[in-house]
Amino acid sequence: MQTSRILLVDDDQELCALLKDWLSQDGFDITAMHDTTSARSYLHTQELPDAVILDVMLPDGNGLEFLRTLRTQHKGLPVLMLSARGEPTDRILGLELGADDYLAKPCDPRELTARLRAVLRRSQSAALSTVEEATTPLIAFDDLEYNPATGVLLVNNDEVSLTVSEGKVLEILLQNPGVPIDKHKLTELALGRKLTLYDRSIDMHISNLRGKIGTHPNGEPRILSIRGRGYYYAPHKPLESSE
Repeated sequence: MQTSRILLVDDDQELCALLKDWLSQDGFDITAMHDTTSARSYLHTQELPDAVILDVMLPDGNGLEFLRTLRTQHKGLPVLMLSARGEPTDRILGLELGADDYLAKPCDPRELTARLRAVLRRSQSAALSTVEEATTPLIAFDDLEYNPATGVLLVNNDEVSLTVSEGKVLEILLQNPGVPIDKHKLTELALGRKLTLYDRSIDMHISNLRGKIGTHPNGEPRILSIRGRGYYYAPHKPLESSE
């Protein structure tokens, strides 16, 4: 089985040593950096890792700003955020900026391993689709056309780039148009893990999708929610003719 290469960016060197030891036992190849300068240099000079574990608070910059850079330069690179504070605003902002998942410190190493594996499964699934792009079916609905192989979405022929997680959420919704999917099931299908208490990851991915794909031409929302039943993609309803 191929070893996944992980870049861990955290200024807590003792924690890095502990996480490196734990994750290495689970088959991950961990490279630890303790500031954004070292991490940027690593990404520019070394082979791109399979995923990044990124702390919010770093000595020479904000991890969220580094995440913004990653999303600009390496759109498909999976990123799992960590935060010692674990404040809701940090989690929300991290997910808004395109983090694939988020954990508050101190975290259970077993939970980190599970979340990391789930993120990598989504990424590797997308990479496999890219290799098989010629045979990967496009998902077309109304004026949307999504290519799971590339993660590129066309909205009325305008190109929109999605993160791996956003793409998977949209894929599930488009496969079940008009059918509400509850958050627990959507989290399992799209993110590959169980929904946990106070976990708003799926809500933030939905929010990001809404912002990126906009509304139908008539101004009606594309993604709707029903309290207690979940989210669904609402098909476009053409205006009725007055003739």
